[in-house]
Amino acid sequence: MNSTMFNAGDILETIRMIQDECLDIRTTTMGISLLDCIDPDINKACDKVYDKITRKAEKLVETGEKIEKEYGIPIINKRIAVTPIAMLAAACPKENPVKFAKALQRAAETCGVNFVGGYSALVHKGFSAGDLELIRSIPEALDVTTRLCSSVNVGSTRSGINMDAVRIMGDIVLESAKLTADRQCVGPSKLVIFCNAPEDNPFMAGAFHGVGEPDCVINVGVSGPGVVRSTVSKYPDASIDQIADIIKKTAFKITRMGQLVGAKASQMLGVPFGIVDLSLAPTPAVGDSVAHILEAMGLETCGTHGTTAALALLNDAVKKGGVMASSNVGGLSGAFIPVSEDAGMIDAAVDGTLTLTKLEAMTSVCSVGLDMIAVPGDIEASTISAIIADEMAIGMVNNKTTAVRLIPAIGLKEGDMLEFGGLFGSAPVMPVKRKSAAKFIARGGRIPAPMHSIKN
Repeated sequence: MNSTMFNAGDILETIRMIQDECLDIRTTTMGISLLDCIDPDINKACDKVYDKITRKAEKLVETGEKIEKEYGIPIINKRIAVTPIAMLAAACPKENPVKFAKALQRAAETCGVNFVGGYSALVHKGFSAGDLELIRSIPEALDVTTRLCSSVNVGSTRSGINMDAVRIMGDIVLESAKLTADRQCVGPSKLVIFCNAPEDNPFMAGAFHGVGEPDCVINVGVSGPGVVRSTVSKYPDASIDQIADIIKKTAFKITRMGQLVGAKASQMLGVPFGIVDLSLAPTPAVGDSVAHILEAMGLETCGTHGTTAALALLNDAVKKGGVMASSNVGGLSGAFIPVSEDAGMIDAAVDGTLTLTKLEAMTSVCSVGLDMIAVPGDIEASTISAIIADEMAIGMVNNKTTAVRLIPAIGLKEGDMLEFGGLFGSAPVMPVKRKSAAKFIARGGRIPAPMHSIKN
């Protein structure tokens, strides 16, 4: 990006955003293809995986730190996303895919990155070789690693929803929670179930490197809910369309910073620049909340009537502002609503205004889905599957990405609290409906794609 695009006012404004309003680059994520690491000998395949990741990402953390110093911009996480590991597991069907998980963990430790994503399977139209083996290994893989993230895509607008996969994922989420019950059930916090998963998402836990991506690429995730909240709060009497314009202009400024960092990282690392994902990703820090943006628009508490409309405005304005600032906007790019990671949503959930039902409605207009939500530990696997099915249907019918990241809080009940710490924050255990959907989930099969999926 041409440095002349930034004047003294821009620079001073960016400094204020960083110091006072929690503006940051949330992640620089290197995507790495592992297709050339496929080998019928799983030990050789794991060695290839480790060697390629540590070679390609050797200077990822160092580069991020240099950019931080040069521009004064915080880069919170340095991460890696890889080819869905189910594709590698297909070549060695009699082996335990957890060997790949351990290889990814070792590579992440060697490179010094926070997370590595891609312990994944894409099963939206059915299972192929390696898929079921990998899915069944997810609880163990998340139990024996600390930096691994996993995802499974079970639906798409073009193919419908694989209800056999939905049924299995209910069991997998619950098993993962039980295996990590002694660690605040952290396993499922690193497992995402998708509909319409993007191939270039830099955010965890859902990041993987799509098969249509280059051999190696750098993607950037920018976040600035504190900046948007601060800006909106300065216009208490503005009309709705004026608020939309204000958010668009703010998103434009934030995205330019991501474009700058991405282009610089690409140049320094010698790999292509992929996308800027402008997603308002909250943290538990004071002033860094998407819920507080909605409340600055005029809602007494996030989750009350009008929340879905306010979120729709926010999500749309963020996308429009972002695409005007960069031709590389991709990933998810919009507003995230992870309950445990958003101080305002935690408060709204605790006081009962924000419910699981309302969150489901909100996901129809935002960038992801039911994210970082703790549910009672005695929940049935079929109920988890039913919640997943509902969310996948929203994504399928609306031709958008939706996702589910539920954490069954083993040993806890409604009203209790899971404490993760760090960016994962605190999760109030939210109530679920107790009437059973087990018979519906047990039917299996596939929910057909909607009529509007036929576009050719």
